[in-house]
Amino acid sequence: MTTHRASCSCGRLGITCEGDPVRVSICHCLACQQRTGSAFGVQARFARERVTFFGAGTEFVRIGDSGGRATFRFCPTCGSTVYWEADGVPGFVTVAVGAFADPGFPAPQLSIYEERRHAWALSPDLDIEHLD
Repeated sequence: MTTHRASCSCGRLGITCEGDPVRVSICHCLACQQRTGSAFGVQARFARERVTFFGAGTEFVRIGDSGGRATFRFCPTCGSTVYWEADGVPGFVTVAVGAFADPGFPAPQLSIYEERRHAWALSPDLDIEHLD
């Protein structure tokens, strides 16, 4: 069984997930844009019984664009958001894909809140520059 480990920038807060995520998605909602400081968020959802947590996180509760409540856990030292739980999706934990720091992590299967997507974000017309 595959094990995925995610952590904050300084490594003090993290999560270990057993198996593959049940869903990987891109979200263009305004709440994800603010949370990430980017034009979208990418997240992976795992069944709660398949995850273990390590480190002490600080909680922040946010009401999203849909009106749903989510409790985010972020590192009190470096400030990175690592994972969260949404009241509308009980029994699951959502993890910021970037926290896995794994270029081989499964690709997103869907993109949501497309009406809030920046016109240039994820455009197939973009040139991709590889910096090696």
